[in-house]
Amino acid sequence: MSYVIVLMTASNKQEAVSIVRTLLEEKLIACANVFDSVTSLFWWQNKIDQENEALVLMKSKQSLFEKLSKRVKELHSYDVPEVLAIPVVDGSSDYLDWLKESLGSVK
Repeated sequence: MSYVIVLMTASNKQEAVSIVRTLLEEKLIACANVFDSVTSLFWWQNKIDQENEALVLMKSKQSLFEKLSKRVKELHSYDVPEVLAIPVVDGSSDYLDWLKESLGSVK
């Protein structure tokens, strides 16, 4: 089974937690870490912009990424939310077993 860490930023911690709770309830992720108040610099509308955002690391299955990404876009306040999957190449067997159990019934 292929697992991913999905990165997402949100406008603030409250929005991040709200999206994460929905994704957890819908079994699209097994868990998430929310980091409040990171400084992001990025290109937007032909200029460099800077914002304070919340950064979220979510753990899921590669096979759920398309659904997860679509759901984030539906729930998110941004026109173009960050939703990036990074493959998990290895992990402790206990943790990977827990991921499998947490996401096992979802296809």
